[in-house]
Amino acid sequence: MRRVGRIAAVYRAVDGASAVSAPQHRMSTAAHFSSSSNKSYAKSNWLFNNLLTDLSARTAAAHAVAGTMLFSVAATTLTEEVHAKVAVPPELRPKDLVLYQYEACPFCNKVKAFLDYYDLPYKVIEVNPISKKELKWSDYKKVPVVVVDGEQMVNSSDIIDQLYKKVRSADSTFDANEESKWRKWVDDHLVHMLSPNIYRSTSEALESFDYITTHGNFSFTERITAKYAGAAAMYFVSKKLKKKYNITDERAALYEAAETWVDALKGRDFLGGSNPNLADLAVFGVLRPIRYLKSGKDMVENTRIGDWYSRMESAVGSARIQA
Repeated sequence: MRRVGRIAAVYRAVDGASAVSAPQHRMSTAAHFSSSSNKSYAKSNWLFNNLLTDLSARTAAAHAVAGTMLFSVAATTLTEEVHAKVAVPPELRPKDLVLYQYEACPFCNKVKAFLDYYDLPYKVIEVNPISKKELKWSDYKKVPVVVVDGEQMVNSSDIIDQLYKKVRSADSTFDANEESKWRKWVDDHLVHMLSPNIYRSTSEALESFDYITTHGNFSFTERITAKYAGAAAMYFVSKKLKKKYNITDERAALYEAAETWVDALKGRDFLGGSNPNLADLAVFGVLRPIRYLKSGKDMVENTRIGDWYSRMESAVGSARIQA
């Protein structure tokens, strides 16, 4: 259990995982990544104090992955129905956009969903969760971090808000009440359902960490250590999170959240109507990392969310370019 506390503490390396002063950090997704509502998210990390200072390099790998990466499998499949992307006027498009991220981070995926849908070409810098050397130039060490034409932006929801204001046309409607309500729901509720599900059993924890360590920026030694030590640690941490968020049956809670979202659509293709809005992109971005893990497959098989998710995969696509 001592190791669990240490691994959990590294959540502070992620946007929203623990910075009490940042309004975005309130989420505690599986590994408590970055989020837009920091205060409640920081509280969820009450187990996670004082990590890495006394850890060996090998143990640190597992600890960092547990605190910086979540799970994921952002696999995207095309569907027969195609929804057109939003065309951003050339004069509003950033000339240079770089995203510093962890591939498995749901909040990084939330930002990527926005960039992909608005077809804003971006380069990705995968950050090593141990050394964070890729962020040595920045005083801010959590992810996601976006640099747009030399301007640094942090905190996933804040990044999206700032970029949307830059690229939207003058006559577009920004952040309508319904859209704001459901974006907040993503950060205040939906993300809390993820960690107890992807680490529900030892086999699911290993599945999650296998993806994390395979797609993250780790050395061979860090990868092996993190996979097994991290999976074991997060299995126990997930039980603490269930208790904290009053979750009795984690799968039932995930299914209920999925059904709640489908009900909010009210028969529409998207919450935004014929095209996704920022709330659609937020839900999709957060769920994308778990979609092809066992928990995500179970969610699609046992709820009505599958059709909406397939439409989102088709609509969002990818605007990522090689760094």
